[in-house]
Amino acid sequence: MGTISCLTILWLLLRKFYFRNILFGALAMVLFLLIGILSFQARLPAHQPKHFECFLSDENQKLVEFKVLEILKSDTYNFKYIAQINKVGSFKTTGKVLLSLQKDSLNTPLNIDNSILVKTLIERAPYSKNPYQFEYKNYLKTLDVYHQTRIKASEILKISTTEKTIRGTAESAREFLIHKLSATPIPIRERAIIQALVLGQKRDIDKTQYQEFAAAGAIHILAVSGLHVGIIYFILLFITKPLQYINYGRVIQSLCIITSLWTYAYITGLSPSVCRAVTMFSFLGLATLSKRKTNTANTLLLSFIFLLVYNPMLIFHVGFQMSYMAVLAIIIIQPKLYNFYTPRNYFKRLFWGILTVTIAAQIGIMPLSLYYFHQFPGLFFISNLVILPFLSLILGGGILIILLAAVNFSWNWVYLSYGWIVRQLNNFIKWISQQDSFLFTDIFFSAEMLIASYFLLFNFILFWNKQSFKRITLILVSILMITGIFHWQNHKDLESELVIFHKSKNSLITIKEGNNLQVISTDSINLKHEYPLKSYIIERNITEIKYLKFQNIFTYKNQLYTIVDSTAVYCAKFQNAIVVLTQSPKVNLERLIDGLQPLQVIADGNNYQSYVERWKKTCLNKKIPFHSTYEKGAYNID
Repeated sequence: MGTISCLTILWLLLRKFYFRNILFGALAMVLFLLIGILSFQARLPAHQPKHFECFLSDENQKLVEFKVLEILKSDTYNFKYIAQINKVGSFKTTGKVLLSLQKDSLNTPLNIDNSILVKTLIERAPYSKNPYQFEYKNYLKTLDVYHQTRIKASEILKISTTEKTIRGTAESAREFLIHKLSATPIPIRERAIIQALVLGQKRDIDKTQYQEFAAAGAIHILAVSGLHVGIIYFILLFITKPLQYINYGRVIQSLCIITSLWTYAYITGLSPSVCRAVTMFSFLGLATLSKRKTNTANTLLLSFIFLLVYNPMLIFHVGFQMSYMAVLAIIIIQPKLYNFYTPRNYFKRLFWGILTVTIAAQIGIMPLSLYYFHQFPGLFFISNLVILPFLSLILGGGILIILLAAVNFSWNWVYLSYGWIVRQLNNFIKWISQQDSFLFTDIFFSAEMLIASYFLLFNFILFWNKQSFKRITLILVSILMITGIFHWQNHKDLESELVIFHKSKNSLITIKEGNNLQVISTDSINLKHEYPLKSYIIERNITEIKYLKFQNIFTYKNQLYTIVDSTAVYCAKFQNAIVVLTQSPKVNLERLIDGLQPLQVIADGNNYQSYVERWKKTCLNKKIPFHSTYEKGAYNID
């Protein structure tokens, strides 16, 4: 804090000099960087003396008091929550944990602000066990969560509701509105879209619906974020425009807009994505309130810095990155695209404006979309051109329908009419998603390509603003950089690799030679689009796949591998091999080691864990290296 104070005083002393702008920029950048570093360090468990991690002295179960902070999307077997640990034993603590509550026919989900007492084991969140899989542990870190625990309803000793927090009351308000909406005659598929579109609750959208929106390039309308809040902002701006003609009208207008935005955030449960978007547009409202000439991009970046000072981990959230890149692209690129053509007809201007907004936003987020999702919807401009003109009406109508449901409005034809409109939206999205030839999937796009792409985009925008030889040179350097990365990755992809994956109920071994992949598996179905092979194929830029019949002996780089499966049959003459145990074979491992003299023993995920623990002890006694994919993840050698 002393450093920050010194920088602030230095800026106050030097701000009146001629070169104050340069100093202000440099000092502001250093100041916010230091604040971000301090805020990030303060969030780490090691720098929190009362963090519950300090009270976990052993691996035994502890009596723990949890308080539910956030409800996550549940999986097939568990309800999932972010919970705060208030007590470990008799010690008051801080810190958050991923809480999984096993589903059964009797228990009901927990609510925000529920407090439970349970004796359980708290563990570190594990890393993914297969290469190139989504790293859930790293995602949890962005939520300040480093540990997890799994419990059953029967293990809960006490459950109570603590004093309601703002987030808890907001979630209760949203659940009340969802309950009221469910009592209307609107069909469940349409109701799920309304809940997502207006209230930000996506749990009732089935997997097929979600994939259709993704394939059509319209997935962004299901997540209440910058787009929805922006539409509401401009609707409020239009509605409150008459206030500008009275005394202090602009002040009253800005305060009404900001209050309305935060009210909307409240009824959507104060979800992080909505709060980020509302904060962004609140800054725009405050800029209007100041009556000073402001730059929209500067206001946007100010909200960006404010949010990162509050929570530096937001920079790692995909939604946060894509929201700001989309809005920034619209602010910078869309006006230039719009000026290429000026239609005289009002409706032509409207559609041209929507088209240029869509193209600008897609340009801004395309590298991020390719990097994170490895797909590009070719018909995005058609789906957005049709949806965006009516989205404000659909969104405004959805808010009205929910308010009518909340007051028990009984005219069913109103609900059914709106449900019919949403059904047409669903049908259109479904039709777009079925045009498979325009959906480009499984695109390999590395982090290096991501950085180089934005570097090229930045230089191209500079050249667009003002043409010069220097800026043309920067564009050429960017293109050479992308070309160099492309050739480097092609050379890297020629490397060979053997992977024994961690997978239950299936044995999966792959041998990569260049861009070709040989798959050895006990499962006869095509695994190209299945976990965990799909992401591996994309990240390793595989172009050709060959499925081999499951075999008990194979070689890789002149090293023999012997697979011992459920038959427990192996050939004693193949010595000094690497032994792979799969399908829980009932084999005497001591006798196998004495006979084969293996260089190493590997147990994959298609084994009972009790068997693996026994084999581990045997190998330890025999001084044979042992690799369990349960503990160490997939076996990988190049």
